[in-house]
Amino acid sequence: MALKITPFDEAKYLKTEEERLAYLLVCLEDAPDDAEFIAHAVGVVARSRNMSQLARDTGLTREGLYKALSESGNPSFSTIWKVLNALGYRLTIEPISATKARPRSTERIAAKRAPRAATKSATIKIARKKTKR
Repeated sequence: MALKITPFDEAKYLKTEEERLAYLLVCLEDAPDDAEFIAHAVGVVARSRNMSQLARDTGLTREGLYKALSESGNPSFSTIWKVLNALGYRLTIEPISATKARPRSTERIAAKRAPRAATKSATIKIARKKTKR
């Protein structure tokens, strides 16, 4: 007698909103740099809900959602955005950490200018340019 194996589908095990949210958070934590994996995780959560209603809420076709959110799909950011919004989730942006976060553009510009302005000759050149105008 042969062993009968069926494909594993994570969506079948995500029954509550808490489980869906926890699944997405764990996927984001485990692979924050893997966009394909995150898109797949959004697809799993979408499949665990009513895909027809989700298609109506996003304005996309049900077949298009299945295709875009499949493992071989390549959804656009707007598709992911619409799906997350329809699922009741919101993306937020926060710095990775205080030491790893890149400085804002104004801080980088100020940091580049500080060494030049510290020298006497640079200060004199800046003063001369202002008086000539």
